[in-house]
Amino acid sequence: MNRTEFVVAIALVLFVAFVLGWFASWLVHRFSRVTVSDVAELEGMAKALHDAEEQRDEAIAYLHLREQELLRKLSSTEAELRAAMEGLREARREASQLRG
Repeated sequence: MNRTEFVVAIALVLFVAFVLGWFASWLVHRFSRVTVSDVAELEGMAKALHDAEEQRDEAIAYLHLREQELLRKLSSTEAELRAAMEGLREARREASQLRG
C-alpha cells in the first residue's frame, strides 16, 4: 500500500464516519423534537393546572370562611345553652324552695 492509497483509505474512513455521525444526529433530532401538537398539549395542561390551582385556592378560602362562620354559630349556641342551663337551674331551685 503506497502513500496515495493510504490517504484515500483514511479519507474514505473519515467520510464514512462523518456520514454516520450526521445520520445519528439526524435520528436523535428526529425522534426528540417537540411538535406543535405537543406544545399545544403542554399549554393546555398548564392552563388546566393553573385553573385547578385557582379552584383549590378558592375552595380553601371558602372553607376558612365557612369554618369561621360555624365557629361563631357554635359559640353562640354554646352561650345559649349555658344561659338555658342556668335558667333551668334557677327554675329547679325555685321549684325546690316552693316545695319546701
